[in-house]
Amino acid sequence: MGSVCKDEREEVIQAWYMDDSNEDQRLPHHKDPKEFVSLDKLAELGVLSWRLDADNYETDEELKKIRESRGYSYMDFCEVCPEKLPNYEEKIKSFFEEHLHTDEEIRYIVAGSGYFDVRDRNEAWIRVWLKKGGMIVLPAGIYHRFTLDSDNYIKAMRLFVGEPVWTPYNRPHDHLPARNILKHLWTRRMLLLLESLLEYVEAFGSIIMITIMSSLVWYCCILRICCVCVIIPKNI
Repeated sequence: MGSVCKDEREEVIQAWYMDDSNEDQRLPHHKDPKEFVSLDKLAELGVLSWRLDADNYETDEELKKIRESRGYSYMDFCEVCPEKLPNYEEKIKSFFEEHLHTDEEIRYIVAGSGYFDVRDRNEAWIRVWLKKGGMIVLPAGIYHRFTLDSDNYIKAMRLFVGEPVWTPYNRPHDHLPARNILKHLWTRRMLLLLESLLEYVEAFGSIIMITIMSSLVWYCCILRICCVCVIIPKNI
């Protein structure tokens, strides 16, 4: 049997549904049992991801292509740790407030690690653990929050289209156009998925019905033969 190809992004990006515990936000907060979320499912929510060469980000051609194709003209770095950030404990609590932005949020981790939590369509929290080499794009309008993990250190590249706007809109801000656009995209993706499922059912449903009818015909033939064998006298 051939081996299943592993997504190399999963070495630096993992996601799972969170529990409802009020313990330290820097803990993993897995459900029991653990419920992981695929990167493909994140993509359905509009959360895009890459694995890049964080040791050579200055000359990385793949990063260059992503920036050019998506128009990320602005770039800077943000380093978060107790030694570099005044009022560290208060700051990371403020980062953990649920909010949205009217533009994409792009983060590329060049050192350390941290958690980006996002709401799914049903308002459940998905925790996205980003480590060195991981890059994600959170779509405009998605409710999210950020916290470091227990290592208390992260250095991230921040990218933006044009001049950066870091304004957070704490929940609730459902009236913003960015939120409505995202919800519309989610609905459209769900409709496309349903259409695909219906096409699948129509295509394979006919095959299944033919198989069932064929089985019934064979069954009837076998019953008929058995009945004939019983009726015909043995001594003719």
